Amino acid sequence: MQLIENVNSAVNNFVWGLPMLVLLVGTGILMTALTGFFQISHIGHWFKNTLGGIFSNKHVTAHTESHDRQISQFQSLCTALAATIGTGNIAGVAAALASGGPGAIFWMWIVAFFGMMTNYSENVLGIYYRRKNSEGEWCGGAMYYLKDGLGSKKGCKQIGAVLAVLFSIFCVIASFGIGNMSQINSIAVNLNSVFHIPYVATGGFLMIFAGLVIVGGLKRIASVTEKLVPVMAVLYVIGCIVIVCANISLVGPAFVAIFKGAFAMKAVGGGIVGSGVKMAITWGMKRGVFSNEAGLGSSVMVHSASNVKEPVRQGMWGIFEVFADTIVVCTLTALAVLSSGVMNLETGEMISTSEKTALVAEAFSGTLGAAGGWFIAVAITLFAFSTVLGWSVYGGKAFEYLFGTKATLIYKLIFVVFVIIGATMDLSLAWDLSDTFNGLMAMPNLIGVIVLSGTVMKITRNYIDRVIKGKDIKPMYSALPEVQKEQEERTDDVQ
Repeated sequence: MQLIENVNSAVNNFVWGLPMLVLLVGTGILMTALTGFFQISHIGHWFKNTLGGIFSNKHVTAHTESHDRQISQFQSLCTALAATIGTGNIAGVAAALASGGPGAIFWMWIVAFFGMMTNYSENVLGIYYRRKNSEGEWCGGAMYYLKDGLGSKKGCKQIGAVLAVLFSIFCVIASFGIGNMSQINSIAVNLNSVFHIPYVATGGFLMIFAGLVIVGGLKRIASVTEKLVPVMAVLYVIGCIVIVCANISLVGPAFVAIFKGAFAMKAVGGGIVGSGVKMAITWGMKRGVFSNEAGLGSSVMVHSASNVKEPVRQGMWGIFEVFADTIVVCTLTALAVLSSGVMNLETGEMISTSEKTALVAEAFSGTLGAAGGWFIAVAITLFAFSTVLGWSVYGGKAFEYLFGTKATLIYKLIFVVFVIIGATMDLSLAWDLSDTFNGLMAMPNLIGVIVLSGTVMKITRNYIDRVIKGKDIKPMYSALPEVQKEQEERTDDVQ
């Protein structure tokens, strides 16, 4: 066991070293530049067609027919957010603050700003290279644009195929760690510490509920997440706003601490300036990536199941996903913690001895009393379980790529059994392994995004010229001629 831990630690340090973080952010910078800073230059357009579309465009939220295996744009967003809005938004932010100081939040914002375009690019490629399986369900993701996109480049056929398989293997393994056992373990520990519910009782109940949802397939999962995610996100945001408003006098100093800490104008914990900057950057970037998953190639698998036909339309949902996860939820968590008095805003030094979710619970309890701890326990339960549902889709799609559509039932059954294992075992190693395989997923995915960056740029320009500028040119819906023809012949308004 010690040997496994040592090997994993070495691999994890390599995978999540500064070069990897630079690659992740660098990819976002590249895609931002190639698309003309789309997240800023067309901010009104993507807001109108995402958040605005939920309230004004019936086609965004409309359910498909019972026999249709596609899901709506809103369902795809909620299922993706189910996986991304998780313990990382609570425990991850607390860990970033404790280890990197307030300045880590600034670098989390930087990662999110450029990560918007990484996630956008993944979704654009996911829609462009997707195809339908034997049951009529859309299948897309990094494995498909690696095999068919990267693989179509001269001399890259074998490389694309190998990277597609490696990505799928890493994704399946990660789904049992970060997407299942680690999340369930967080739920069980929190419910036991706050409400004294036995671990096995939590695991048994969640296994049954997860089985009823996950075995039912993507449409049932999407049906649950479109109800669960908005409710849990809104309630948590309201809770954070209550804490921030109760400590409003410290909000200004909190922002000052964030910007000073980002550039070590005040060294973290009184340490040397260079060390302060490095810790803030490393922890801010690392937890930011873990929170919104931009660059991992995970959420694109559920976005690709949407009934949308315009790749850029789904790409804009990717931008909104990162915005909602990091800019909104993570920022509010950070402000709730920083304004609660658990940290010295002058030096960036921790006053509290609490860690991870306990730190956030302490911040809430300072204002709401015992109810604050209960609130965080419930939030962790909803966030973590929704992550399990989302990652069951990711792992299932990767398993399907490796073994075929009919084999996915085997994956679902095994995945559900691992729920009770996660609730009843010590999973410190599982958390570390999860970090490693998450990073390993990112490597082939980022290679695919970078190599196909020109394709993303062409699709984006095509969309801007047609939809925004009104030019009469042929749309770029798919790299597959049969799918391109099918989408051109669609007469509905789902763009």
